[in-house]
Amino acid sequence: MFVADTNVLVYAAHATSAEHERCRTLLETWRVQSMPWYATWGIFYEFLRVTTHTRVFRQPLAIAEAWRFLQAVLASPSLQILVHTGRHADVAAQTLAEVPALRGNLLHDAHTAILMREHSIRRIVTRDADFHRFPFLDVVDPLTMA
Repeated sequence: MFVADTNVLVYAAHATSAEHERCRTLLETWRVQSMPWYATWGIFYEFLRVTTHTRVFRQPLAIAEAWRFLQAVLASPSLQILVHTGRHADVAAQTLAEVPALRGNLLHDAHTAILMREHSIRRIVTRDADFHRFPFLDVVDPLTMA
């Protein structure tokens, strides 16, 4: 069980990124496997924000193109979307107490980490080193995973 982070999706969608081939191959493998894998709506909206942003990409995706990419991801039979449960506030309070330096842009990653903790998922596939701040997560770089 693992969560695929935004950057893996971004690299898979953009053929110009150096990480494209590896992340595209991983994503295609995950899409057809029977083992469940996970994402969040926050990850998907961040994907839309990044891939359509003119300050991030010289040739950003049009919103319709970015959405079509996500629709293909969402059609994956083994993909599950993590959502808040009745325990969310308690898990958030626990995490914010354990990782007190969280602020600003790190709160998006904290939200992902909290949802993962809430659902007892430890592994995140990401190139974002900020996830190492969360001692309850196992961070796996997609470029080095077997």
